[in-house]
Amino acid sequence: MATIRKRNNSYQIAVSCGYSATGEQIRRYMTYTPDPGMTAKQIKKEVERQAVLFEESCMNGLAPATGKVKLSEFIELFFNDYAASALKAKTIVGYAALVPVVNAALGHMRLDRIQPHHLNAFYKNLAEKGARRRVTYAPTADLKAIAKEKGLTATGIGRNQSVGASSVRAAFNGSGVYEKTAKAICAAFDLPLSKTFKIIGADVPLSAETIRHYHRFLSSVLGVAVKWQIIPSNPCARATLPKVKKKPAKYLDEQEAKQLLECVEQEDMQHKTMIKLLMYTGLRREELCGLEWQDIDFEHSVITVQRSSLYIPKNDYIKESGIITDTTKNESSVRSIKTPESAMQMLKDYKAWQAQRQLLIGDRWENHNRLFTTATGSPIHPDTISGWFADFIKRHELPHVTIHSLRHTNATLMINSHIPLTTIAARLGHANPTTTAKIYTHAIKTADAVAADQLNDILSGSYAHHTESA
Repeated sequence: MATIRKRNNSYQIAVSCGYSATGEQIRRYMTYTPDPGMTAKQIKKEVERQAVLFEESCMNGLAPATGKVKLSEFIELFFNDYAASALKAKTIVGYAALVPVVNAALGHMRLDRIQPHHLNAFYKNLAEKGARRRVTYAPTADLKAIAKEKGLTATGIGRNQSVGASSVRAAFNGSGVYEKTAKAICAAFDLPLSKTFKIIGADVPLSAETIRHYHRFLSSVLGVAVKWQIIPSNPCARATLPKVKKKPAKYLDEQEAKQLLECVEQEDMQHKTMIKLLMYTGLRREELCGLEWQDIDFEHSVITVQRSSLYIPKNDYIKESGIITDTTKNESSVRSIKTPESAMQMLKDYKAWQAQRQLLIGDRWENHNRLFTTATGSPIHPDTISGWFADFIKRHELPHVTIHSLRHTNATLMINSHIPLTTIAARLGHANPTTTAKIYTHAIKTADAVAADQLNDILSGSYAHHTESA
């Protein structure tokens, strides 16, 4: 059965022609553009006729795979016919954000005419100053004070202005935000944008990692075109990519970690439990938010990680938005982690605290069975944790690290304790120890140097003792 999609002044017709030997669906495409002056009724009739003729040609083997479809048109097919069922929601949202820039540069080109040198020119252009399409708006006023004076909250502004409350909260804490959030805050405060925010980063070229993200998107799109036998090969495989400068993961050393744990004891029960649990387990933020009470085995002191909870903004290519439950990052991320008895006791105390909160809320409590929730029991927004942690770090004048740095701290402390890399990889949910080694190269080298010094001390002492005995 042919499917028809209207694209501006033309119609795209797609036909499924079965499956290849590897199980991939084979699809054929054509574009029909009505003649000027045709009525809506005539167009409808002719489009349906063209669809029937094209389907017959495909079934009779007379319609070869064609790459004449434009990249912008195929990107739509990629999202509608492939991404929705094959990719994670977070990946789809990330890819969708890149579409305007890709279409502006390459969208007019036919798939069969895209060559590696076109991609190289595109990547080079992205690396130039002024190529950044999304700039950051940094607050120049004390937004917290203004909000307090006007009796407004981040949650209220987010709800009334249709923006994320966590983004508004980030701006209140002095962090840069995107234009939509900045304008929403100014609208709520009834203040001009120019006197409340300043634009930063407009002349900063895109990083090599961001350019590689564009490359991954294009490679995925054109890879699907190859699978569907629309083009013979993927030009992205022969493109030249900018080199990424590896930055060591940010983490706290042993003394800094102890200082953080001492400071967090002064905080409320939920935040204290979340931060300490991240330090004990090395969980990703979304994994922490996805924990449910049935994942906690108090008898054997084991926590099982089997889902993620994340925020997905509204998007034309996905059905769900808001805070959703998803699978873990990959198959190896599903894991069981042995946890210290002190951490288990902390969770028991926290569960009792949460039960008391539930009794106070009564019928208003939303029972999602999650460990970490809003005041009414609904799943907590991941960005809420990050925003709170940034404020916590600033209040206690701790080293500037992010919530993800606690995962790096957990891993680094294990490396420095000479725990086998295979064990560390399994606890972190990495597919193999090679991944762990790449991320924590600096920590491994440091631990190796310490081991060498210790070995030298041992051998030197042994040699001295042997000499004295002789």
